Amino acid sequence: MAMTKRRLTPATLAGLGLGSFLGLAGGLGFYTFVYAKGASYLTNDPRACANCHVMEDQYAGWTKSSHRSVAACNDCHTPPGLVAKYVTKAENGFWHSFAFTSGRFPDPIQITERNRVVAEKACRKCHEDLVSRIDHSPREGQELSCLPCHRNVGHLH
Repeated sequence: MAMTKRRLTPATLAGLGLGSFLGLAGGLGFYTFVYAKGASYLTNDPRACANCHVMEDQYAGWTKSSHRSVAACNDCHTPPGLVAKYVTKAENGFWHSFAFTSGRFPDPIQITERNRVVAEKACRKCHEDLVSRIDHSPREGQELSCLPCHRNVGHLH
């Protein structure tokens, strides 16, 4: 049986390059997912948030907070709805892992504006009866914010 020689063409090399890149990216992604306990972030377990050492103080503060028995991290830090919840978790997970890997995270950790809005909405949803009775704006069109005065409620700082 005669073997035919295959010629390497630019298209073949490009295919190998793309395949190699995808294999490397997939392998690296899988390794990172396993090493960083990625599956734990798909749960509602607050201990998953403390997988990163920078979040250990937040987790410890939550275990001593008044909300420990009524709210987990996802209740306050992800929007309602399955898709919105996991889109937020994926976005936060990507940026958290990027910041921690690159060493570019504020210490102490600080909430982003987008996540502050999510947390504010969660406060207002759970405490709707109380908020509706006291929510009066000092200026027309502005709402009071729960977080500046009650930032230690979810987890002690």
